[in-house]
Amino acid sequence: MPRSQARMGRRILLSTALVGAATLVPVSPAPAANPTPDTRQQQYAAAAAEYGVPASVLLAVSYLESRWDTNAGTPSTSAGYGPMHLTDAKYVNSLGEPHYGPQEDPRGDDSRAPLHAAEPAVNPPADAALQTLDAAAAVTGSGKEVLRSDTTANVRGGAALLASYQKQIGAPVGADTDPAAWYGSVARYSGSDSTDSAASFADEVYATIRTGAARTTDDGQRVTLAARNVTPQKSWLDKLGLRKVTRAYGVECPEELACESIPAPYQLLGDGTDPEYYGNHDLSDRPARQKIEYIVIHDTEETYARTLELVQDPAYVSWHYTMRSSDGHTAQHVRTKDVAWQAGNWYINAKSIGIEHEGFARQGTWYTETMYRTSAKLVGYLAKKFDIPLDRQHIIGHDNVPGTIPSTVRGMHWDPGPYWDWSHYFDLLKAPFHGTGTPATGLVTMDPDFASNRPAFWGCQLDEKGNPTSEPCPLRGSSSVILHSAPSQDAPLVKDAGLHPDGSPSTMEASDHGARASTGQTYAIADRQGDWTAIWYLGQKAWFYNPASAPVAKWATGFVVTPKPGKATIPVYGRAYPEAAAYPPGAPYQTLQPLQYTLSAGQRYAVGLVAPSEFYKAYTFAGTFPGDWTVIRGEMQYVQIQFGHRIMFVNSDDVDIRPSAVGTPS
Repeated sequence: MPRSQARMGRRILLSTALVGAATLVPVSPAPAANPTPDTRQQQYAAAAAEYGVPASVLLAVSYLESRWDTNAGTPSTSAGYGPMHLTDAKYVNSLGEPHYGPQEDPRGDDSRAPLHAAEPAVNPPADAALQTLDAAAAVTGSGKEVLRSDTTANVRGGAALLASYQKQIGAPVGADTDPAAWYGSVARYSGSDSTDSAASFADEVYATIRTGAARTTDDGQRVTLAARNVTPQKSWLDKLGLRKVTRAYGVECPEELACESIPAPYQLLGDGTDPEYYGNHDLSDRPARQKIEYIVIHDTEETYARTLELVQDPAYVSWHYTMRSSDGHTAQHVRTKDVAWQAGNWYINAKSIGIEHEGFARQGTWYTETMYRTSAKLVGYLAKKFDIPLDRQHIIGHDNVPGTIPSTVRGMHWDPGPYWDWSHYFDLLKAPFHGTGTPATGLVTMDPDFASNRPAFWGCQLDEKGNPTSEPCPLRGSSSVILHSAPSQDAPLVKDAGLHPDGSPSTMEASDHGARASTGQTYAIADRQGDWTAIWYLGQKAWFYNPASAPVAKWATGFVVTPKPGKATIPVYGRAYPEAAAYPPGAPYQTLQPLQYTLSAGQRYAVGLVAPSEFYKAYTFAGTFPGDWTVIRGEMQYVQIQFGHRIMFVNSDDVDIRPSAVGTPS
């Protein structure tokens, strides 16, 4: 959604429908509990025994919240701490920062004035009625700071909450009880205020119990959940008294997801007499009118509740879906057949679906496992419905969307940012990144180990004017691979003429992606020296450390473009628009203005797809003007390439397309 490149406020809005700590049933720990378990696995076992929770239930709930990670003691996007995701909205609210308005035009049509509503200077205070960390403190006697920072205390707190919820609904308690009888308590642990969302979370927990799980956590702890065939007793859900939701007809979501319709308004603005002054999206008939090529992953830079307020403002902009962090609950705002104003590039808007995820790109907050899983299910459903390939040429971040013309490049957004786990996300999509080649096949696909890849970013904190400070960001897992101008850690980072027009190198500031490649992106190999590999990137060689003992990229094969013989340089574009002759009389010509980058002879860039030249003409409300709601198509054809961190386009007449192994550097 529209957001500034400054981090917006971290206010957290949580459900007020659930019962708070004051009504929790006290739970007395067993006297034989081990107070100092040595490993994370033992922490779960000890807490389960202490509070009478089946270990499989405790492990599976924690996995769905955090995948058993500590996340360096930082809060999630829904104010949850530690492996058990104990929420502390009041504390996170106290860390809130100024909110700054959007910079790009999310409609992405430079021939039309941007349309934005005025925004408050600071987010409104959050409703912190649900404080599971407060509740955990009440039932365990542990201090709040300890529950936020100490994993043993955090796991105990989660176990105590589950046991208290179980007693409150009159269900059996005990470490040896049937895990099937804990369905109601698991559902309540989600924090959801509706039966569909709570059930969706609980169903995913029990699916995890059935399949089992094993992984090494972000702090090096090996944890295992043995597979167990359990059929949950879902009747316990009725004891929670949650709001019952009936799915609206026509909501475009998989059946197993909790989805509702919260429509974005389509209406005239002002006095209603100007058909060009309307909001907040455009009607269409996709894919019959125009193929949907992309799904764009965003984060909201807002709380879920505030995001819903914005998308229902007719003078604001729009996106297709919003997902809540705590439980993955999803709202659809714009029909997939219609065009949302979400990506800042009209060519991409017209051919994409935008999904907002409650979260913040800049700071060290983390995205919950339940939201990753919900998002992957929705994307998988949409990709199948619209025949969209599950790869990083089609499933892109907002940070991969190019600027439309040189003046818009610096203002483009960079969410979901370096902390979105693309590798795990594509694992959930059942489309993991595989090596498909050798060093001789000419391409590499980035795939660093997320947990151990911890670049030293700075600027996650903002000053009173909204400028990033030099304070280091928390060291945490990242999808970003850092690119240098020479094969040395001491070499300056590569340059991005769009982000740094003064010619200075890129930086490690959190929003500056001018020297970063991201997991799943594929690049053409430019050179190799020892443990270093170079790729072609924004017209230059960009080096990254890639030792054989711990590679951060996989060798790949595919196709590349290179300038046709005789062309010293060729232009690079941010949109694939038709030539002037394709526009009928009265249709405003969209200038074929190249970006500030060039592709030079001898350079090679990975091909994403071959794109037709198209412009969706939609300038008036209800298609008032003749020729509106039509797609203008030209004779030109473009090739989408991975040119930098963002995808870009070249005219197919300017390039040769060849197998990546042909002409690869030795």
